Amino acid sequence: MLYRFLWIFFIYAFLGWCTEVSYAALVTGKFVNRGFLNGPVCPIYGFGVVIVLGCLTPLSDHLPVLFVGSVVLTSALEWLTGFVLEKLFHQRWWDYSNQPFNLSGYICLRFSIAWGFACMFVVKLLHPTVLGLIRLIPRPVGLILLVLLGGTMAVDLAATVSTVVKLNRHLAQIDELAAKIKEASNEFGENLADRVLDAAERGADWKEDIDELSFKLALRRAELADDLENWEQRRDEQRAQVRAQLEGWRRSVQGLLDSEPFGRRRLLKAFPELRSLDHRDTLERLRRRAELRRKR
Repeated sequence: MLYRFLWIFFIYAFLGWCTEVSYAALVTGKFVNRGFLNGPVCPIYGFGVVIVLGCLTPLSDHLPVLFVGSVVLTSALEWLTGFVLEKLFHQRWWDYSNQPFNLSGYICLRFSIAWGFACMFVVKLLHPTVLGLIRLIPRPVGLILLVLLGGTMAVDLAATVSTVVKLNRHLAQIDELAAKIKEASNEFGENLADRVLDAAERGADWKEDIDELSFKLALRRAELADDLENWEQRRDEQRAQVRAQLEGWRRSVQGLLDSEPFGRRRLLKAFPELRSLDHRDTLERLRRRAELRRKR
């Protein structure tokens, strides 16, 4: 029984990935790996079919019960998956908040009904063929393949989690640098933070802004000083200090925006609705910077 359910899981995880990729291709006209993992699998589909088959096979001859049960089970799984991913990674991976009759943005009536019809198709039409294919695999070979598939998925999961953790760390580092820039800008009431971050996002040169703003800072400090004899010398020193400090922060921000750890670009493309709960604006800036680099 376990042997069969494991094969069912992997087969439908792959078929679910094919479905997601095909849907994305129809909508965007491009190939997009829509899975959470890097490999061609969507585990939520595998778990969904295993749960539906395990719970509803005895009721498969009663189509209304099969439909309603499929809607309830798959919706519960999708809601739970979205909730757990959000709590674990502090990110919203998909959002149905703009859809009518949604629940916390994790599920909505439109897709829940679609999952119900999809499960009816699987149980009544597709699954007998899948079972026939599983029976064709010699059991020793099947066991070896399951071990290989399970090991590969475990490695893939570890790599994906590492990518998400690094993404969150980079977002936190960018926000920390932005906070330092804002603190410096508050000294002379200029909106320096946005200028620095925008320049880093565009990869632009902004030395004229540094000259202008550091000059204002030096002038304001000099006006408050008792001794004005060495004003020019202090102005030049402060200008150089401010320029070096701000340029260093800009380079650090730009370096973080430009870095692309393994799998990050794929995740951002696979989940266009991905939102960070703690660093929402910074993630959008990171996404725009990645798009700008691709266009170049």
